[in-house]
Amino acid sequence: MPPKSLLQLWYDRGYHGSYEHNSRAVIQRYFGYWDLNPATLVPLSPEDSAPLYVEMMGGAKKIMAKSKELYDQGEYRYAMEILNKLVYAEPDNQAAKDLLADTYEQLGYQNESPSLRNSYLAGAKELRDGVVPVKAAKAGSPDFVRGTTTELFLGYLGIQMDSRKAEGMKFKINLVTPDNGEKFVMEMSNSTLTTLAGYQAKDADLTITIDAVTLRM
Repeated sequence: MPPKSLLQLWYDRGYHGSYEHNSRAVIQRYFGYWDLNPATLVPLSPEDSAPLYVEMMGGAKKIMAKSKELYDQGEYRYAMEILNKLVYAEPDNQAAKDLLADTYEQLGYQNESPSLRNSYLAGAKELRDGVVPVKAAKAGSPDFVRGTTTELFLGYLGIQMDSRKAEGMKFKINLVTPDNGEKFVMEMSNSTLTTLAGYQAKDADLTITIDAVTLRM
């Protein structure tokens, strides 16, 4: 942390970002994300590791008791550390989720940085109320297709494609749109649909000639 003499200046406070994240970003930019500890090189996922932690700590009851003790002492980060393991190991344990939400809430109240505070408070709400699905715009609507270039639309098709269903499929398609003078090669291989603009394949399985206006209808 900066010295107190600097922290007393309003423009040195963590109102935007945080010292923890900004210092981490500098290290990651110049040295990389790995801390050179072999144990963190290929870590287990939280879902895989959490049950082992819970078992070794003596189960949910002991974790809840210790977490409540730490919470009452104001040791919120310690409480968060073990409660997070329990919630990953037992995602239906609402008592653990509620206590972790209370812990996040206290950490949020104590943080001056909006990015940290909002993350803690958002996490608390999700633990209590569940994750509310966000309604995304329908990217495949006619308006979307009409407002998108042919190249972007073909790229969108590649993103939307189910690679599991495309296993073993292989083909090349030339696409020509005479009204705007564009041409493309679409290739399916290795369960991936790729598009190359400005070219035509000599060994294409199929050539489609269609106006871009008609393609977008």
